Amino acid sequence: MAYFYNEPSRTFSEYLLVPNLSTKECMPGNVELKTPLVKYRVGEKPSLQLNIPVASAIMQSVSDNNMAIALAKCGGVSFVYGSQSIENQAEMVRKVKKYKAGFVVSDSNLRPDNTLRDVVDIKERTGHSTIAVTEDGTPTGRLVGIVTSRDYRLSRASLDQKINEFMTPFSQLIYGQEGITLKEANDMIWEHKLNCLPIIDDQQKLVYLVFRKDYDSHKENPNELLDGSKRLIVGAGINTRDYKERVTALVDAGVDLVCIDSSDGYSEWQSDTIKWIKENFQGEVKVGAGNVVDREGFRYLVAAGADFIKVGIGGGSICITREQKGIGRGQASSVIEVSAARDEYLKETGIYIPICSDGGIVHDYHIVLALAMGADFVMLGRYFARFDESPTRKIKVGGNFVKEYWGEGSNRARNWQRYDMGGDSKLGFEEGVDSYVPYAGKLKDNLDTTIHKIKSTMCNCGALSVYELQQKARLTLVSATSIKEGGAHDVILKDKELSSS
Repeated sequence: MAYFYNEPSRTFSEYLLVPNLSTKECMPGNVELKTPLVKYRVGEKPSLQLNIPVASAIMQSVSDNNMAIALAKCGGVSFVYGSQSIENQAEMVRKVKKYKAGFVVSDSNLRPDNTLRDVVDIKERTGHSTIAVTEDGTPTGRLVGIVTSRDYRLSRASLDQKINEFMTPFSQLIYGQEGITLKEANDMIWEHKLNCLPIIDDQQKLVYLVFRKDYDSHKENPNELLDGSKRLIVGAGINTRDYKERVTALVDAGVDLVCIDSSDGYSEWQSDTIKWIKENFQGEVKVGAGNVVDREGFRYLVAAGADFIKVGIGGGSICITREQKGIGRGQASSVIEVSAARDEYLKETGIYIPICSDGGIVHDYHIVLALAMGADFVMLGRYFARFDESPTRKIKVGGNFVKEYWGEGSNRARNWQRYDMGGDSKLGFEEGVDSYVPYAGKLKDNLDTTIHKIKSTMCNCGALSVYELQQKARLTLVSATSIKEGGAHDVILKDKELSSS
């Protein structure tokens, strides 16, 4: 006979936090948001921790190298999407690891016979104002000059003017030779008052660029998530098919952790994948698994060796798994049960397994609810898809700017490996939609506001850390009427509508 859960499947929107006593210490500036990213034995320090409890989703429309850099600078982590070639994904990871080291591979390059129009196009597309001019227009071609906005402003060049007529030629450049240390490069930058120092090899081919702005990066971003070599930490999504080749390439690129990307993680394929990674890369890379929604799924993946567990099926804004297959569970119910299973496992073994709540976050306060229910961090897709740093186009629809956003189970993504059940057959239907989200600007500006909200809410709960929140939080179920009461009502709004974050 089928098993029936007695309790309804609950979502975050069905709960509110009940305030605790806020002491005089309970101020946002005193709240610490560090949280474990991978498993550890109690009494020891986790080998990887987040400085803020957020990760960006493993999606084509969310997490590439640009998102990974921007989020790691703020203290979170991105998992570079895996529904692409192994070579492309490994290269994205490599770009992230090279970024904080100070030696940046140039991704804005033109030839001497390109025009100012090409320069303007690159600047509008990437936001970069420094462009390397190489003989063949590649990142590693023979360096012949540098173009900055100052060059063409001073020359008053027309859009059709060739770059070689207004660029700073190689003969006038100060540059470093390959093998120079970052300290030596920074010393040259300050000595010669440079904004950018090209690094070349003995054949004058461009190797890296070092920027003055990166020198001050840590002062501007004190929460930067860094590894032992002061490089940004980055994750990557993998599947249960080509994982042997993919993980090998990702480890070679310097990835810090991988996560199996699947709509349903309670499977033997995930168990096999985790065990193979542990046997072949023990100590070199951590592995997360999921997604699961109950105790049984959690225990199964932990037994296989997972370093963290991702929770949630069908709760994403572009996910239609529940609609298509009737599979899933309310996100709040899932997090509550899996967190209880985590605590049970902790008592048995002394080992703490972090939980990532993936999906179901509509409002910023839902993040606090997820943490209070036991999650250590949350994974967000729609939230990050809205920003400049996501890899999708910004377009105008109906007079408003939007960003494209599509699910990994959509026909556009064609990431059948995430949803397929083994064998050679392809999935015959979609589990995700193709959509737009309102454009919201830069990641840091929006994330700073969200983090301040999280800290402020935690203060109302009398908690100064994620762990303290999990111990002290009091939650109440809400009715449909009380949800309506909680927003603006019975008034006429002035010239604008309230919008949710």
